[in-house]
Amino acid sequence: MTGKVRDNPALNRFELDADGHMAVAYYRRAPGVITFTHTEVPPALEGHGIGSALTRGALEAARAEGLKVVARCPFVSAYIARHAEFADLIA
Repeated sequence: MTGKVRDNPALNRFELDADGHMAVAYYRRAPGVITFTHTEVPPALEGHGIGSALTRGALEAARAEGLKVVARCPFVSAYIARHAEFADLIA
């Protein structure tokens, strides 16, 4: 991995650069809530934990902002189900 998770509010997504590619997690914001709608990991990065690192960083950012999370994205939903430390964020 070459970068850290960053928020790109202009494009409504979190981003993570890795090995010359970018993984993204799209969201919609409302007061006090962030809804994750879709996560994309380039095929070259699949199976290397990039999606998990991206999701963890996005959820940590949501927690830092005091946001509740709605997981419409199946990947984010499954990640939260496997990582109980983020269950308190679910709206």
